[in-house]
Amino acid sequence: MSDGSLSLPARLYLLAWDPRKSEVTDGPLVRAGALVELVQRGLLIDDDGVATPVDLDSETGDAVLDGLLELIRESRPHSWQGWLTPHARVTLDAVREQLTADGYLRADRKRVLGIFPSVAYTLARTTAVDALREEAEQLLTGPIPLPEISPREAALLTLATTTHLLPTPDPTRTTALTTQATTTYPALTPLLTTLKPQAQGPTNAAWSRPGGPII
Repeated sequence: MSDGSLSLPARLYLLAWDPRKSEVTDGPLVRAGALVELVQRGLLIDDDGVATPVDLDSETGDAVLDGLLELIRESRPHSWQGWLTPHARVTLDAVREQLTADGYLRADRKRVLGIFPSVAYTLARTTAVDALREEAEQLLTGPIPLPEISPREAALLTLATTTHLLPTPDPTRTTALTTQATTTYPALTPLLTTLKPQAQGPTNAAWSRPGGPII
């Protein structure tokens, strides 16, 4: 997919961008993406249902992921779903700042009532985000064979469809992608179980815009 160099939490943030509010508020979803990314990179493992760092000093070079990894190392043990909400806003804000630095978002500084400093964020690279959504739709509908879709992409699609960021035009294919993702990353299963009841509505405003849905 386009912008495959972006981390899972960064891509989920972009898919979750709500053009009506110019922000993303789903901290647990973005946190879930970060947890799965750390598992994919081999830095978090499952120890009897507990998210456990493999060591005390490895880093990814990604400020968002390293910040979460440090938090997990310094905190008491939690289950996977137990890490969805603690300090989730910190991860959400870190992803926003990272995407701003990379040029995906633009920060407009202003003062409220001429006194209080405030920052408003807008989507700067709309074409890149449109491409991300369009390619996600292609993976969800075909014609790309399922074996050619990597577990990492399957995990992204599974998180996005579970939380209604993306539609599910082919439920059978979506189920197969979920099975592929959870088989490769078993920690994803408890995350999905927790996220699913929190998702609201058949689809999320993040994949719509004036004039109709992008996908």
